[in-house]
Amino acid sequence: MSKEQKKENRLQLIPKAEKYIEYILQIIFKLPRVEKYSIGTEYKLSLYQMMKNIMMISKIEKKNVLYYLNEIDGLLNTQRIYLRIMKKNRWIDEKKFKVAMEQIYEIGKILGGIIKYYAKNN
Repeated sequence: MSKEQKKENRLQLIPKAEKYIEYILQIIFKLPRVEKYSIGTEYKLSLYQMMKNIMMISKIEKKNVLYYLNEIDGLLNTQRIYLRIMKKNRWIDEKKFKVAMEQIYEIGKILGGIIKYYAKNN
């Protein structure tokens, strides 16, 4: 992966993450009241932390980028678990679950490419 491809992937990550966050927030707003303030709050905090880390990778030194990329990966895994819990308890339907998982998958693919690049070049 060239520097231009890596930079393009990092730039692709931002709008995809924004789209995913907007979609999930709409789901959280429609959760039952108790879940909205428990799992919904945890999910939102995870989303915002993920976005903060995405913004950090474009602003920090090359040697520290891998740390933030792994943080984002961990947060995505946590969000997958939240989605499975929400689906299992029937707080969201199958269609919303699949759309959200596809968005996480897309973000994860981009993230994986960036992680490979930095792991190889550090």
